[in-house]
Amino acid sequence: MKDFFKFTLATVTGLILTGIIIFLIGLVTLFGIISSSTSSGETEVKKNSIMMLNLNGTLKEHIQRQDLAEIIHFLNQDETNTYGLDDILASIKKAKENTNIKGIYIKAGSLNTSYASIEAIRNALLDFKKSGKFIITYSDNYTQGLYYLSSVADKVILNPKGMLEWYGLSTSTVYYTNMLKKVGIEMQIFKVGTYKSAVETFTSTKMSPANREQLTACLGSIWGQVVSDVSKSRHIAPQKLNKLADKMLMFYPSEESVKCGLADTLIYQNDVRDYIKKKMDIDKDDHLNILGLDDMINIKKNVPKDKSGNILAIYYASGDITDQPSSSISDDGIVGSTMVKDLRRLKEDKNVKAVVLRINSPGGSAFASEQIWHAIKELKEKKPVIVSMGDYAASGGYYISCIADTIIAEPNTITGSIGIFGMIPNISGLTQKIGVNFDEVKTNKFSRFGNITRPLTEEEKALFQMNINENYETFIDRCAEGRHKTADAIKKIAQGHIWSGTTAKKLGLVDMIGGMNLAVNVAAQKAGIKNYTTISYPKPESLLTTLTKEAPDNYIKAHLLKNQLGSFYDEFMLLNNIKSRNTIQARLPFGLNIK
Repeated sequence: MKDFFKFTLATVTGLILTGIIIFLIGLVTLFGIISSSTSSGETEVKKNSIMMLNLNGTLKEHIQRQDLAEIIHFLNQDETNTYGLDDILASIKKAKENTNIKGIYIKAGSLNTSYASIEAIRNALLDFKKSGKFIITYSDNYTQGLYYLSSVADKVILNPKGMLEWYGLSTSTVYYTNMLKKVGIEMQIFKVGTYKSAVETFTSTKMSPANREQLTACLGSIWGQVVSDVSKSRHIAPQKLNKLADKMLMFYPSEESVKCGLADTLIYQNDVRDYIKKKMDIDKDDHLNILGLDDMINIKKNVPKDKSGNILAIYYASGDITDQPSSSISDDGIVGSTMVKDLRRLKEDKNVKAVVLRINSPGGSAFASEQIWHAIKELKEKKPVIVSMGDYAASGGYYISCIADTIIAEPNTITGSIGIFGMIPNISGLTQKIGVNFDEVKTNKFSRFGNITRPLTEEEKALFQMNINENYETFIDRCAEGRHKTADAIKKIAQGHIWSGTTAKKLGLVDMIGGMNLAVNVAAQKAGIKNYTTISYPKPESLLTTLTKEAPDNYIKAHLLKNQLGSFYDEFMLLNNIKSRNTIQARLPFGLNIK
């Protein structure tokens, strides 16, 4: 009997170990296959090549987990992609500088991003055109955002049965107030800022006049920039472009888009390559050398190797600001404790001469924002810190930006929103409906504070509001110190009001209008260095690091959910994470999507 148990245990142990080994071998093999298919070393650029920018997916500031993204893409046979804005901008620059690359072909699908990022790519394409090379763009159906990008092209090609969206901007807010009332939940709200509208999601059924005012002004500023840019590229008067937007051109035959000047010609997708060959004087039967984004990333930079040892660090901070890593379904975000450690390392690294913070955040935890602000202030005492704002740098996103030496925003960046709010749910109505009762004992007057099964007392409300007011005053003081203004001057443009980058510059919240290239140049100038190497931080994670993290499945879940839920993903994440959010928030309105 002893031998039986001994052999059985040995067999079971052997099967488990074999299973683990097979799993690891399979994982390594799978990764090897994917790596060999996506990264085949340095790209050789042949004569008469063109860069192809196939845009269909999601745009992020900077990809840290590329390997895992490729595995998900491979396993799921997903036709959409995740792109790094930094990779696209760097690739366009390489295409401009490489003499063997004759032009760029944009295949415009659908890109999940905001207008500031689109504008950054558009400006890079405008710079590319200075080389005298061509840009041709094609789409079956142009989304408005990608038409804005594509309007820089020498030729805008549309499918003969395709559509071109051009109808203006809008934004909508989801209100949960009536739903919460029906189930017996009350959101107890505390805030400072007339325009701090994030809480309206839980307290109202429609926009407040103040929120409608600020959103109308913000949309008007962004749309004005879009119309102005398209007008310059397509040589169509702004007045005519607005009339075309009111016409809802997408429901007219595609010939109408050509007739009004938004598109140049109608061609089926199969014939586009022949069109490009003709443009390049290549015989119709000859091969066309097309370089995709992965190929462009693997092209060696055509610059001499810098031997100065000087590093100009570009630190990417993107997503909601949280105190600690979250175990929720998420693949992005700024973790306060992690960023503080990263900034300390950059401060202590003697080779790092300046830091560019690329911030794309709607805000989040007020506490985490304060910790990051302090870390940036300490970093700034050692070396220049320049902020480059992306789509959003508002509320907590502005909190962590305001102390920088120089703040640079895109015209369409959404920023400001200097305000604070807090929420504590009261579920007593729900518990009464389902017949659940609670009883308790306590040792002190406020021992029950934060208990969501009953409403706050008036004294508790007063104390919580006092704390919100104190956090708001701290936020104001931080902005005043960073912007070299008085607290009263900041208060006049605070109150939670959001602004476009263009308006923020007029108000003194932003120093310059431009993108990452400008930020890097300013950083180098302030550091007094001419020769340097730019390095991105946080550095990309290896596949092994990602898989051995506490919850690597969260990244996979988030990727799959984004594909399934589309534009409803943000609303889902709001409800999913509400229990884990810090009580006091410096954040933009939830789900602010401009379409």
